[in-house]
Amino acid sequence: MTVQRPLSVYVHVPWCVRKCPYCDFNSHALDPELIPEAEYLTRLFEDLDQDSPLAQGRPVTSVFFGGGTPSLLSPDAIGAILERLDQRLGFAPDCEITLEANPGTVDESRFKGFRAAGVNRLSVGVQSFQAHHLQRLGRIHDPGQARHAVDRARAVGFDNFNIDLMHGLPDQTETEALDDLEQAIDLSPTHLSWYQLTIEPNTEFYRQPPVLPRDDTLWAIQEAGEARLADAGYRQYEVSAYARPGLACRHNLNYWGYGDYLGIGPGAHGKVTWPATDREPVRIVRTRKTRLPKDYLNRDRLLVRHEETVTSEDRPFDYFINTLRLVDGMPQADFEAATGLPYSDIKPTVDSQIERGLLQIHSGRLSTTPQGFLYLNDILAEWLA
Repeated sequence: MTVQRPLSVYVHVPWCVRKCPYCDFNSHALDPELIPEAEYLTRLFEDLDQDSPLAQGRPVTSVFFGGGTPSLLSPDAIGAILERLDQRLGFAPDCEITLEANPGTVDESRFKGFRAAGVNRLSVGVQSFQAHHLQRLGRIHDPGQARHAVDRARAVGFDNFNIDLMHGLPDQTETEALDDLEQAIDLSPTHLSWYQLTIEPNTEFYRQPPVLPRDDTLWAIQEAGEARLADAGYRQYEVSAYARPGLACRHNLNYWGYGDYLGIGPGAHGKVTWPATDREPVRIVRTRKTRLPKDYLNRDRLLVRHEETVTSEDRPFDYFINTLRLVDGMPQADFEAATGLPYSDIKPTVDSQIERGLLQIHSGRLSTTPQGFLYLNDILAEWLA
């Protein structure tokens, strides 16, 4: 029998001061003074009203404001969104509410406003503490602003926050990458998202590729960085996520744990599970919204929610591409509860990958081995066969 999955909400804010050359997200450069905040809220509320039945009466366990640059919105706007979410869906008592913040768009008064609005966790997009790397990445802040943003956030009461940091930057040395990590650790965040820059299609870096560090340098950075993070008390719980004990991002855990989430805002994606009934088998539906802000905001056009049902054949890959990113994996019994498929469907492949030292079952949980974690893409490829 399938069981209801936890429910999260992702709110997309599509505007940025400047489009970064590495960014392939649905973000669009716009003068902050020109952001149509009132029109956006109107459409966002209509979007939420349309999606509310998908919640199936479940309370929201986490909210994540992503972008783009959500910190460009006023605290009043963030508060209005949270109030509407609570009215329409209801928040769990310990609901985690995260807002991404660009150090170049915040000050102490805005942090106070976001906290008063109900935000209880921040994700600060630092990316690097080296001025020349920030310039190359197209960021609008400098190292001093990054450190100041973290200090001011802590000063107004944000004791749970993430620092977003990249490595493998153009022409970056191992020393520079590890110095960035050291500076981040010195700021004592509860969580670090530390990941390697990748060149994605439809970006400026893809059209004009920069010179990236050699593979041996990247490997040395990864090994040394992981050791330093562990020494500093940060446990890796996902491919690029490290947290103090008990402070892993709940929103991330719900994504990678194959939970459900509503995606509202331009281009936002969602996933909804309809449990099996006496009449209907389990249904897993992935959704996405109208992508371009100008189309999303057009009141003469219907808000479109594109839906695609995940077929039984595709569900093992859909499940494992998420859950195997988690260092601890998931309970072995969760596969049936999450997908409605019998474990016997996947047992031959799982057993084969266990024999080859790629997967393991420990204390009732199915996860990659340390070796398998390094070859995650190869493991997943077998679920596409």
